[in-house]
Amino acid sequence: MILNKLMKVRSLLFVMLGIAVMASSCDNRGHGQLIGVQDRPDWYQPDPHGMVYIPMGSYNMGVSDEDVPYAHVAQSRTVSVQAFYMDETEITNNQYRQFVNWVRDSIIHYALGLMDDPDMYGEHFLRDDDGMFIDRCFESGGECYAIDWSQDIDWDHPEVRLYLEQEGYLLPEHEQFYYRTQFDTRRLNFDYFWIDYRAAAKRSNRAQGLQDRSAFIVNPAPINIYPDTLVWISDFAYSYNEPMAQNYFWHPAYDHYPVVGINWNQARAFSVWRTRLHHAYLSSNNISFVNDYRLPTESEWEWAARGGLDLNPYPWGGPYVRNSQGCFLANYKPLRGNLVDDGGFHTIIVAHYAPNDWGLYDMAGNVAEWTADAYDESAYNYASDFNMQVAYNARDGDTQAQKRKVLRGGSWKDFGHYIRNGVRTYEYQDTAKSFIGFRNVQTYLGRHKGDGPRASNIYN
Repeated sequence: MILNKLMKVRSLLFVMLGIAVMASSCDNRGHGQLIGVQDRPDWYQPDPHGMVYIPMGSYNMGVSDEDVPYAHVAQSRTVSVQAFYMDETEITNNQYRQFVNWVRDSIIHYALGLMDDPDMYGEHFLRDDDGMFIDRCFESGGECYAIDWSQDIDWDHPEVRLYLEQEGYLLPEHEQFYYRTQFDTRRLNFDYFWIDYRAAAKRSNRAQGLQDRSAFIVNPAPINIYPDTLVWISDFAYSYNEPMAQNYFWHPAYDHYPVVGINWNQARAFSVWRTRLHHAYLSSNNISFVNDYRLPTESEWEWAARGGLDLNPYPWGGPYVRNSQGCFLANYKPLRGNLVDDGGFHTIIVAHYAPNDWGLYDMAGNVAEWTADAYDESAYNYASDFNMQVAYNARDGDTQAQKRKVLRGGSWKDFGHYIRNGVRTYEYQDTAKSFIGFRNVQTYLGRHKGDGPRASNIYN
């Protein structure tokens, strides 16, 4: 009897000792206290290239002067916006061309990688030590491929040229102008997807077992990403703009002019590609991802345009469109249509005029800018005052009214009313114009700069 009791006590002591050892091994210097997971990597978010930091804030959004058309679509209301980064200029032709060239080269790398002679055409796919395709790649035809971007494309190689012609990547001879061999831009299609978080957040879709995650992945049809260069002609009847249609996007003279001829869907596709490009670099260097690049919400755009000032009609703060020397402060249509009076004519090089107080250029004039918001005349009456946005992803079968997206900032062809901070208008998401461009934003990771973790930990 006594022996059995001693055996039970001994077993209990062993169990307690085991628990103590386990607890001490998992304690990680916490002395039994809740201290969180230790040895997490330090995080510092560098400013993205070409972007400026916009602090969080609250402001009076909407008209800050006379409502000239008496439209009542932008009543004044107080909203709050979290911190974010914004491109200091509108996306330029040369920046957008990086996207176009990436799509083009990815298509050709894939085509050449399937050819029979790697010694002649280069090894355009990455493989592991066993000769198998590596995992971080894209799917095609049931096989997995990853582009080896270090391989150059020999565009002048006769066998490569013949292959591109046979596969339809180059314009056929009967479609060539003046016998110039060109890549067929109709083949520049970008396949992408996005995640519908709003659908995932619905209570009916969050019931356990009702949906798997793939139900919220939206994979639209591949989109052609080449700008509509003919907008310079189609936008203006009885007007000679053929030289702009022929040269504006590709000629080096216009490299630093804002890209135009981009519809809302193409601007969104560019944002997805830019995110993937950056995340691929971060992943290859074992660096944590950052927030996605995207189009700004309407409330973010106006907050950024105001530059920290309140009730200012223009980004530069004052109530006038000229400075003290009588010079115009933006590229727009002044007076009765003297398009050269402000120093421009059509679009001009970005950052020609002075920035606002946050370092943003051309928030008024040059080109109007796409935002992420759907246009609704009464949006200010019901939208949230917390990161205000009215979002709707229109489908092909929707009405034209459902495809309206908010434009901000006015353009080179608009008169002074439309370049005011609080003025909003719209265009349809599947249309492109010679006076509409865009810029990206990226939500800041955290509350604001300098808001890091506490410096000390008494348990370390």
